[in-house]
Amino acid sequence: MALSMFTASVPPCLQVIGALGGVLGKAVAHCEAHRVDPAVLLASRLNPTMFPLVRQVQVVTDFARGGCARLAGVAVPSTPDTEASFAELQGRLDATVAFIETVTPGQIDGSEERELAVRIAGREVTFQGQPYLLQFVLPNLYFHAAMAYAILRHNGVVLGKRDFLGSVVGLG
Repeated sequence: MALSMFTASVPPCLQVIGALGGVLGKAVAHCEAHRVDPAVLLASRLNPTMFPLVRQVQVVTDFARGGCARLAGVAVPSTPDTEASFAELQGRLDATVAFIETVTPGQIDGSEERELAVRIAGREVTFQGQPYLLQFVLPNLYFHAAMAYAILRHNGVVLGKRDFLGSVVGLG
């Protein structure tokens, strides 16, 4: 049985967003338990040249929302990057899930060869649907989620691999 484009896109995006929500919840608890100003974690980065936590989360949602929208052939919802708290980031995650849940298999399946134009670093790049998903969207989604996780781990938030994976069939 072939793997459908819907199955290869929507469930992984929802899993990453759900797991990231759980990770952010643990960050909030860490701040409360250790009297850490949440703004410190939100502005933290692994290296001065890398995005801070807040931007890592925004980019995860951008790739999940944009990837699913483009594959479905619908407009990418515009979301301003104004979050300045964990609650606002959680709201962004929730809004991303709500949008992704509106996309149907009928919209995404069959998009393997659909031409998609994306602006990257100020220039337009054209992809076909399957390489766009497998070689651009999913790697970026996992990279930025991993960076958010690593920033929080680096700052003392107690997290494990299961937190990063979130809800996975068979792991409970």
